[in-house]
Amino acid sequence: MNQHIDDDIPPFDDAASEREWLAQESAMRRERLHLDPAADDARSRRYRLLARALCEPLRDGLPADFATRVAARVVAARVTTLSFEFVLMTVLAIALVIAAAAVTAMYGSEWLPSFSAILPAPQAPASRWLLALAGCLGASWLLGQWQRRGHG
Repeated sequence: MNQHIDDDIPPFDDAASEREWLAQESAMRRERLHLDPAADDARSRRYRLLARALCEPLRDGLPADFATRVAARVVAARVTTLSFEFVLMTVLAIALVIAAAAVTAMYGSEWLPSFSAILPAPQAPASRWLLALAGCLGASWLLGQWQRRGHG
């Protein structure tokens, strides 16, 4: 059974794999030579059909509006995902604010004086820098909001 179509093909370890490979090669050769398929068995006819399909040229490219259709599908899927994520994020943020308020109400009298001790005095130079930092952050945030509304 080691009789291959091409001599440079090494023999198979499994006789069943070799028979299958020989059937595929025989069907491809018979299809390439345009021999009559009437004498072929069902397996060879399937392999010939596969060989014929592989020899056919590929279909034309994608439709002209392919990118538009895919983008519309992505946007539609993203809108539902974003709305779900937004609702979930809002619920979690509200839960966090409620938990923070509850903890502050219960234990605030114990640790709030510690925070007042580490804050700089209102007349200290550090407080001016903190105000400048807060002003820069606020201005940056407002500018970002303004640009989003202008372009969005």
